[in-house]
Amino acid sequence: MSFLKSPRNVDQTRIDMIENQKIKPSQVIGPLGEPLTLDSLPPPSTTRWVVRRKAEVVAAVNGGLLTIDEVCERYSLTLEEFASWQRAVDRSGMQGLRVTRIQHYRDLYERQLKF
Repeated sequence: MSFLKSPRNVDQTRIDMIENQKIKPSQVIGPLGEPLTLDSLPPPSTTRWVVRRKAEVVAAVNGGLLTIDEVCERYSLTLEEFASWQRAVDRSGMQGLRVTRIQHYRDLYERQLKF
């Protein structure tokens, strides 16, 4: 049991965890079930964010292909903007990303929380 409490072992575990986080998959499953790679993601110059592109970027982060920081830097997004995409996908799936439906899905989600 003293092995588990050793500060050296705790530090080594932290180092191992950090090193494991550096290992990224070469592809992840996209929102429509297709494989996504760094090359198949929307280009960094993207300015028109349709539902599919937003969902692909969220899937890339959720699958570990990119970190949130990398996405924000690559696409010039704020953390708040990307977080809103993640919340929309978590709450309502891809349809939650539709700009015209955001208020509808937000109201629906808030009503569900009350019950």
